[in-house]
Amino acid sequence: MADRNLVRLQDVAAHAGVSIATASRMLSDPNYGGRAALRERVLAAAAELGYRANPHARALATSSSTSVGLVIHDVRDSYFALLSGGVMTVAEREDLLVNMVCAYRDPARELEYVKRLIDQRVRALILAGSAFRDTDHNAAMRAELRDYQESGGSVVSVTRGRDIGHLVQIDNAGGMRALAGALVELGHTSFGVLAGPLRLLTVRDRLQGLRQGLKDHGIVLSRDDIVYTDLSREGGLTGAQTLMSRRNPPRCLMAVADVMALGAMAWLRTNGISVPDEVSVTGFGGLPAALDAVPPLATVEIPLERVGETAMDLALRPPSPRHVVEVEGTLALRESAAAPR
Repeated sequence: MADRNLVRLQDVAAHAGVSIATASRMLSDPNYGGRAALRERVLAAAAELGYRANPHARALATSSSTSVGLVIHDVRDSYFALLSGGVMTVAEREDLLVNMVCAYRDPARELEYVKRLIDQRVRALILAGSAFRDTDHNAAMRAELRDYQESGGSVVSVTRGRDIGHLVQIDNAGGMRALAGALVELGHTSFGVLAGPLRLLTVRDRLQGLRQGLKDHGIVLSRDDIVYTDLSREGGLTGAQTLMSRRNPPRCLMAVADVMALGAMAWLRTNGISVPDEVSVTGFGGLPAALDAVPPLATVEIPLERVGETAMDLALRPPSPRHVVEVEGTLALRESAAAPR
């Protein structure tokens, strides 16, 4: 017999070959009118595994749980700090506790944290980091989220890539396309791009928008015009060094995130390269540090706290019908971007 403390409802459901929702109803409601043979199979699975009903699971099903799970990529990144702040503002208003975990852009860690939060019977799960371009991971994540939602939990994703639960969709491609077009209109024709890991769907979306914005004006990037580094300040430093060490360095550096752009500006400053007189620099996200940079960073501003508040508001709604909220960025052309001399 398995250790009762380790056996979960989803283990019983899998052993019986039914959904978590069906297993839950048959184990907790003796009057549930399911098929007799199916009920016997669930009861037999529970007995064989040594399953004992967890009162916290009932709390989840009746929405009486007072905790919410928030999965982000990196709390050290102000992008996620601002978004998380919005989530917590609404959670405090509703007298809910937020359990926040950082996956550090590791799909295996993300899946493990989701499983742990589900085991803790959180009332809702908010996935605030980009989805991954990983077929196996996405299939495993979808199965976990589907079973969790069927058992009474609420799921919310920030940015596209998951089809379970509500969605707060940021227009990453549209914002970057508008920014690229604005830079061409300033007179730029020579670009270098600081991109994060391609396994992140958000990075792909922003790159797609950037490419399209340049293509709208007849400019096509070569493979050497893009460097893929860590989505961090350090990634911006190394990316700027790589691009500016070319025989013909670009006159405009475009980063897919503000934090990378700020790193690039630091490298340029250290190496005596003037921004924007010699090189223009742009980011994406709208971090407060973008305003404090010298010169202030041109970027696409995303209302990150409002995104977090919206995600938490959606988490309080029933899973069905699915709600999709579109969020657009605002172009902020500041002093770090100017016409090339």
